[in-house]
Amino acid sequence: MTIDIARAPKQGSWQRQRGEPSLLDVYRSIPVSARATPWRKFLTFLGPGYLVAVGYMDPGNWATALAGGAQFGYTLLVVALISNIMAIILQSLCARLAIATGRDLAQACRDAYPRWVSWSLWIFAELAICATDLAEVIGTAIGLNLLFGIPLEIGVLITALDVFVVLWLQNKGFRWIEAFIITLLIVIALCFSIQIALADPDWGQVIRGFAPTTDIITNPNMLYLALGIIGATVMPHNLFLHSGIVQTRAFGQSLPEKRNALKYATLDTTVALMFALIINAAILILAAATFHKAGQSAVTELGRAHELLAPLLGASIAPSLFAIALLCCGFNSTVTATMAGQIVMEGFIDIKLPAWLRRLVTRLVAIVPAIVVTILYGEGQTGKLLVLSQVVLSFQLPFAVVPLVMFTASRKKMGELVAPRWLTASAVVIAAVIIVLNVKLLLDFAFG
Repeated sequence: MTIDIARAPKQGSWQRQRGEPSLLDVYRSIPVSARATPWRKFLTFLGPGYLVAVGYMDPGNWATALAGGAQFGYTLLVVALISNIMAIILQSLCARLAIATGRDLAQACRDAYPRWVSWSLWIFAELAICATDLAEVIGTAIGLNLLFGIPLEIGVLITALDVFVVLWLQNKGFRWIEAFIITLLIVIALCFSIQIALADPDWGQVIRGFAPTTDIITNPNMLYLALGIIGATVMPHNLFLHSGIVQTRAFGQSLPEKRNALKYATLDTTVALMFALIINAAILILAAATFHKAGQSAVTELGRAHELLAPLLGASIAPSLFAIALLCCGFNSTVTATMAGQIVMEGFIDIKLPAWLRRLVTRLVAIVPAIVVTILYGEGQTGKLLVLSQVVLSFQLPFAVVPLVMFTASRKKMGELVAPRWLTASAVVIAAVIIVLNVKLLLDFAFG
């Protein structure tokens, strides 16, 4: 496919305008008909939101949700809800940035900031992707181990095959990637529906779990897990990913066409992330209704959770459903994180590499530390490492969120599609909450 770079959107004012779009092989590859019905337009924009939603239910999220449910019952459900609201607001800003300017977040940072600032932000973004990939690679390896008995070290290496899966699917068209991801999400939902039915949770306690409590702030252990849930839900790499893949749609360049594209892209994201909230809540509810209820408050390992499900639920199928859902989550997440790594690498430092090499380099960045961690610590400590990786993500969030809010609030850069003041104010509050919680966590752990 040939892309006319000259036709790429150039709305707004930036310090520099250089480089080709990220994910050039699928850039504007899905046509949007101006005469289509609203339903057909919704279906045309359906997809990117679900690729983003994958990052909100990855294996690292499983570890934090399992630990939170096992230790504190249904209390942290409110954190999952708040995190999801944060995610919807921030991801809507990503879609707005991409549609208004034709840039993903990484390109916007490269063009707007001096080189030393953009390269610093690139390093932080890569660290976040390393933490993400570490969680996803280990989670996928654990899923392979639970289902097929494959050693973790071998399972970590097998995750490298996602490079070839992405290439094969992308050669068939970006819609194939979206269909593949959505299919696995449906499998995950079915697995958890059956497990929740078997667990028979206290639905009154579930509803009360969505009410806020001050214990989350005053209890350092609960705050640690709450931050982990925020880090696992509002993930830095998802902000870069979404602002890149929204541009796979070939919407028009006029202001009405862009407004229309923004409406349907936001709707796609909102529906997809509400689906992600259901899955996240299901993981925590399952842990609360089984492990916390049985006094197994120390369950943080995915393997340990797998072992306990059968005796606690009294159904031999429960562990298999858990492992199948975990494997689907892990594989989905490694695919989308690899794409996010490509967007970050191309956007920030404008490196031109063959598609297979770009993805292989991104995957190796995760595989090497995952193998080292697995060999040094073994399966017994992987759950704690997964939770820690999510807290690391939470610390990285401000370096992606603050530029995003600044760009989308600037009429000079966004033109008529500048974010409304209420939306900017909400995003500022989100950024402030994340930063304050991070400082509080540091002080609690530094001074006991």
